[in-house]
Amino acid sequence: MTPNSKLTTNPIDASELSFDDFKTIVINDYKIAYESRQASLLGRKEVLTGKAKFGIFGDGKEIPQIAMAKAFKNGDWRSGYYRDQTFAFATGICTLKEFFAQLYANPSVEAEPASAGRQMNCHFATRSLNEDGSWKDLTEMKNSSSDIAPTGGQMARLVGLAYASKLYRQNPDLSYLKNFSVNGNEVAFGTIGNASTSEGVFFESINAAGVLQIPMAMSIWDDAYGISVPAKYQTTKEDISEILKGFQRDEESEGYEIFKVRGWDYPALCETYQRAIDVCRTEHVPVLIHVTEVTQPQGHSTSGSHERYKDKDRLEWEREYDCIPQMRKWMLESAIITEEEISELEATAKKFVRETQREAWNEFLATIKVEKEEVIEMIKRIANGNPAITKIASLLAGTPDAMRKEVVSSARKTLRFSINNPSPERDNLINWYNGQASLNEDRYNSKLFTDGIDSPFLVKQVAAQYSEESKMVDGRELLNACFDSNFARDERLVAFGEDLGAIGDVNQGFAGLQAKYGDLRITDTGIREMTIVGQGIGLALRGLKPIAEIQYLDYLLYALNILSDDLASLSYRTKAGQKAPVIIRTRGHRLEGVWHSGSPMSMILGSLRGLHICVPRNMTQAAGIYNTLFRSDEPALVIECLNGYRLKEKLPENVGEYTVQLGEAEVIKTGTDVTIVSYGATLRIVEEAAEELAQLGISVEIIDPQTLLPFDTNHVCAESLKKTNKLLVVDEDVPGGGAAFILQQVLEEQNGYYHLDGQPRTLTAKAHRPPYGTDGDYFSKPSVDDVIEAVYKIMHDHNASKYPSIF
Repeated sequence: MTPNSKLTTNPIDASELSFDDFKTIVINDYKIAYESRQASLLGRKEVLTGKAKFGIFGDGKEIPQIAMAKAFKNGDWRSGYYRDQTFAFATGICTLKEFFAQLYANPSVEAEPASAGRQMNCHFATRSLNEDGSWKDLTEMKNSSSDIAPTGGQMARLVGLAYASKLYRQNPDLSYLKNFSVNGNEVAFGTIGNASTSEGVFFESINAAGVLQIPMAMSIWDDAYGISVPAKYQTTKEDISEILKGFQRDEESEGYEIFKVRGWDYPALCETYQRAIDVCRTEHVPVLIHVTEVTQPQGHSTSGSHERYKDKDRLEWEREYDCIPQMRKWMLESAIITEEEISELEATAKKFVRETQREAWNEFLATIKVEKEEVIEMIKRIANGNPAITKIASLLAGTPDAMRKEVVSSARKTLRFSINNPSPERDNLINWYNGQASLNEDRYNSKLFTDGIDSPFLVKQVAAQYSEESKMVDGRELLNACFDSNFARDERLVAFGEDLGAIGDVNQGFAGLQAKYGDLRITDTGIREMTIVGQGIGLALRGLKPIAEIQYLDYLLYALNILSDDLASLSYRTKAGQKAPVIIRTRGHRLEGVWHSGSPMSMILGSLRGLHICVPRNMTQAAGIYNTLFRSDEPALVIECLNGYRLKEKLPENVGEYTVQLGEAEVIKTGTDVTIVSYGATLRIVEEAAEELAQLGISVEIIDPQTLLPFDTNHVCAESLKKTNKLLVVDEDVPGGGAAFILQQVLEEQNGYYHLDGQPRTLTAKAHRPPYGTDGDYFSKPSVDDVIEAVYKIMHDHNASKYPSIF
């Protein structure tokens, strides 16, 4: 890189300002930037002295973010990354005290509203929801979607946030949603580091936004490194805007408007952001602002020093072209401020930052100190001269800045040491500990779901209704009728995915509905699973009800990072400050071949806690689940049975109204000898096997959990085991996969172990994906023969004389 030798002097458009007003604005900008830098410097010290666990800061990006903040209006949205602290300060998204509260992981929503201490510092979020889970007026706020640490992960949701503006602008039926948009005028601001533009999700999102033509303003902070790896290993030509020139729009084709500006040039930055966002907002097209020559004075994070990988020339250049000294120099040369005045401003800012940090630290410790003193006194009373217990109290008292961990651990250790000496004093400590357990559950483990007034568990339960005129239809027709009814009822519903629009999806669940409701509501997309999911997240964050379709369950892997890192953790990581009630619709289970027959339930169950995982056995149950989800506000994955679309089912009279309660398992066949738990397509195999088992004198009870998350909340499985005392779990996942989860739920959570007379068994697919063809399916996934023989083996082990061995 060849450093530029002097500042540009492009003036800020201040034609309507007096020079004094202009000076006031500039000086205030510098003040915010300087305070932000001091926060970064002090934050690093707090980590290195042990008060905080880890620190990652936005030093070096202050001035570009000041310029960006000037263009950010109420109703706009940010989807950024963990360098945007100056932008957060300038827009009011985060205060300085909240910044330090997050650094210390303060678990109070009031002190740290972005995440209640659940995210490391510089992970920003605004609270879109009231305490009851209802929406605030997002048009009166400056909005920030909750940050995630995985680099580039913010890009997928950014597409949806911008796409929402397009729908609000172009669909007049949404005009009644006045708390979410003002005629679609909102811009979605994205930020990313230059190194992360190497990731696939960046290119997928950039392409999607260009195709959709949405008001997305993408800022790239280019400091020429990705931790220690320089740009020459990251980006072709070492210049992301250079290689994206093909996206530049022209008279013949749509695309992006691309801008490039240096990160230390305050006047040029202000002018560039004003022009770029004006284009984005008024013309409703995506823009890209490549901010070059950015520095990173403290290196990547507190985990290392950049002196290890930057040479002396680079470090010297960074010191000279640090954006804050450069702005300072420009202000002095432009007679905006004197040396004496700016020195006084800087001294005041340093003092303010230090005082704010101390306030945040003291407020964080205040509640813990009260708990600490209570526990010390209780331990002393229990000790009554016991040296081991007295030592516990002394060690805790000698820890001046004890964390809650030390306090609670001391209490637990005391209870263990005094287990053989019951006393009223010990009972007091037990009561204290039990009370704290409830508080700490709320502080650290609550709100995996929003649990608000629109929870799916509060949806009125309506039974499917049939009459003598109810006809038998294909499963796909039943689903189609369900979607049709709900799209007519609720204008917020939109659906999109590969082949969903024109042909109505590959299995015809949406056949004819695009023609009826228009291509704004039912839309085809490109092959881009990450941004299909991100499109759904962004729309849902802005008050819409999206159905994001992933064509086959196997393809969920291509979006797993977005589903797991972003959607599944959203309610938890904001402590119900944000919600995204997106429904991921897909299909799986039995078909043919390696890539179209997947049932990777263990992967899903392990990575998607925070989504409801719905596995309807047929389209009647699927429609009931959809009806519930459409009327509630929590995200879900619905896996339809691939081989069920052409099977005949009776069409309910109230196909768009009846509901299925999530977590409510159903006994679909009663029996007395063995309980079989299965779900999805495998249930039909189990039902077929039950007929032959009956001929062998074996009565099986079949239970369909219907959803795996939540699983059988009424403990239907355990109740069945009280009768049969024997358990078989049939699952299409790999050995030890979904079946292991079901066993854990039944045996441990429901105490089903105590009702068993013999070893619980599982029948699963093989450890590999199934080979192609009917024979491949038969020899790799549970078959009717497999189920019969597995149940028979259980009965043989129970009574060998009555059930002699088959083989």
